Amino acid sequence: MLEKQKYRQLKDNLRAYKSILVAISGGVDSAFLLGAAIDALGPDNVLAVNFHAAFHGEGELTAVRELATRFNCRLEVIGDNGLLGNVDFCANPPNRCYICKHTILEKLLALAEQKGLAIVAEGSNADDLLDYRPGMQAVRELHVLSPLQTAGLTKQEIRQLSRDLGMSAWNKPSSPCLCSRIPYGSPITFTKLRQIEFGEKFLKEAGFLEVRLRHHDHLARIEIPIDKMADLLSAHMLSKVQSYMRKLGFQYVTLDLQGFRSGSLNEVLRF
Repeated sequence: MLEKQKYRQLKDNLRAYKSILVAISGGVDSAFLLGAAIDALGPDNVLAVNFHAAFHGEGELTAVRELATRFNCRLEVIGDNGLLGNVDFCANPPNRCYICKHTILEKLLALAEQKGLAIVAEGSNADDLLDYRPGMQAVRELHVLSPLQTAGLTKQEIRQLSRDLGMSAWNKPSSPCLCSRIPYGSPITFTKLRQIEFGEKFLKEAGFLEVRLRHHDHLARIEIPIDKMADLLSAHMLSKVQSYMRKLGFQYVTLDLQGFRSGSLNEVLRF
């Protein structure tokens, strides 16, 4: 099968390096890349590194630690001590991800040099080339590798291979950083990030595993799959959701009738 050929090519590409630092988020892509790197180079030649900031939910850090334990690999966590104090980043321009990615990758490159590791790799896949991804500019500028893209691996192929290889994260829903729930131009604040995190956690625990809570100041816009809308609109659930969102500080609570979709805030951009 084509995806298995791509996986062999991925490992062959990774074997060109003696050692590697893999940036991991706890999601399916970076988990798959970490597994491939360990398979290709052995655990002693791989360092997993997670960058953890206020715009990442606490559950993500737990997932990263569990992942490192399962792979029996070295893990370092770098805490953010500057992005939420960066005026340009918090202004939330359309190239916000570039500012963030550049900051993170500079830290990872410095750590790789300190540890004597040959390269830094991150987990963007081939599908990311089809979307608005300003962070990829930072990847190119800093000469960080995107091995999954180089091998031509799509999200669907990565999930299938992860399942075949027994990786538990194979069906984990995508979860971009919490800043992606705030419209461009609307300032990023710690309060907004916590409202989003707690609101999405509540909705997931209520059974809506694929969900985005878009933060429009006093208005919460909920995105869930269309086939789940009837569940949310039941009188009992509607009352619970409305009550909880108002406790978080939202004055208005809305349901997006287009349903769940990744990157919906990019729809206002003109490429």
